[in-house]
Order: sequence, then structure tokens, then C-alpha cells
Amino acid sequence: MNPEHGQRAGSPAPRTCGTLYLIPVGLGGTDWPGFLPAQTQAIAARLTHFIVENARAARAHLKHIGYPQPLRDTDIQELPENASAAALDALLAPALQGDDIGLMSDAGCPAVADPGSRVVARAHERGIAVAPLVGPSSILLGLMGSGLNGQSFAFHGYLPVAEAERDARIRGLEEESRRLDRTQIFIETPYRNERMLDALLRLGHRETRLCIACDLTTPNEYIVTHPIDRWRRETRPALAKRPALFLLLAR
Repeated sequence: MNPEHGQRAGSPAPRTCGTLYLIPVGLGGTDWPGFLPAQTQAIAARLTHFIVENARAARAHLKHIGYPQPLRDTDIQELPENASAAALDALLAPALQGDDIGLMSDAGCPAVADPGSRVVARAHERGIAVAPLVGPSSILLGLMGSGLNGQSFAFHGYLPVAEAERDARIRGLEEESRRLDRTQIFIETPYRNERMLDALLRLGHRETRLCIACDLTTPNEYIVTHPIDRWRRETRPALAKRPALFLLLAR
């Protein structure tokens, strides 16, 4: 054995693992220089292995950012629901063999409010380097533009669909926001956005500040924050079928 390297003399050196690159995806139809740094695009353009949420959406995004290689020859693997450790290892096999891999969500940053976090966790367990790349995150963009507390915040994903459960959750989030001075962030399925706004205006305290952020990074971007009382008197934005984020901070 080589006393310095701990391997048999003359044996091949162990293969170095590749890197798992976390590649943000655009939030709308904006040309890629408007939402991706050139370095992020250049890294994505040289990769030949991808783990994705949806293969069709991933191909469309790669095409959108000027991916130069034939997509038919590109290894694009979808992440299954409830993937086992063995399934995750199979997806990460190229990295274990020394090749770099890209991880992409359908929109925004992979592994943030996204099942890709399971791939990242497994990469760490297997000793694969993880490299997050700069790009759009609707959660952070909405928080940045809201003027609400950026020192303490929480993202809650989707609230319950059933009205009674949803209303109870809204009341609980507002009370917690007031007690902890915490910005509460959540989303809704676009076709239910109007109902969510109805509920927030009906239930919220008049001084609670509510931000509505939708179509971020697109020409139709809308980010406005008002107290609930003012929202009740203002002309409401049309939110149906628009990707939207709701942020509230109670006083």
C-alpha cells in the first residue's frame, strides 16, 4: 500500500466525482440575458446530463437559453415522485463516474420549494459537490420587492384548498406574523388566486400589510404592497391565471 495515499502501488487513482449544478429556470418568456447571468448559461450549455422535474419543460428551457447541443443526444432524466435512494443514485450515476450534471425545476430555483432538494441531499450523502448557480427565485424576488421584513420570513407553499381550513391557516399565519414580526409568504394555484385574495381581504386585520407579486421578471411584472384596509378600497389587480406570490406582515 502507498503509505501516503492509502492505495496499492500501481493501481489506478480513484475517479473524482463530477459536480451537481443547480440551474435556475426562467419565470416567464423573457429572453435569457434578462434573467440569467452569462456564466450560468455557459455552464448549462456545456452539460450533457440533466435531472429535471419535467422533461418537456426542461427541453423547452434549454432551447430558450440557446443550448447548443442536439437535445435528442442529451441525457435528460425526470425525478420520480418518492424516489428511493437507489433511484436517486441511478440519476446521480454520471456524477459518480466523473461527469457534471445539471438539476432544473420547472421554474425558478431548483431545490427551493421543489422536490429537487432530495437530489441535492443525496448528492451530499454520496460526496458529490453541489454548486448553486445565480438565477431567478420568485420567493426572494417577491420578498425583495415587498418592503416587508427580510430579516425574518417563512415560505409556506400552498395553503389548504378547503375554505374552512384555508381561513384557519390564514388567521394562524397572521397571528404568528404579528407575534414574531415575520413575513409570511405563500402561493396559490393561478386559477384560485382571486379566491385567495378575497379571503385575505375578508380575514386580515386592517393594518396588516399585504404584498401581491405576480409575473415576476416578465414585462407584465406587478409588485404592490398596501395595508389590508387600503387594498379593500383600491382597484384590485387581475390575478386569474397569473403566477402570483402573496406576502403578509402583521402589526
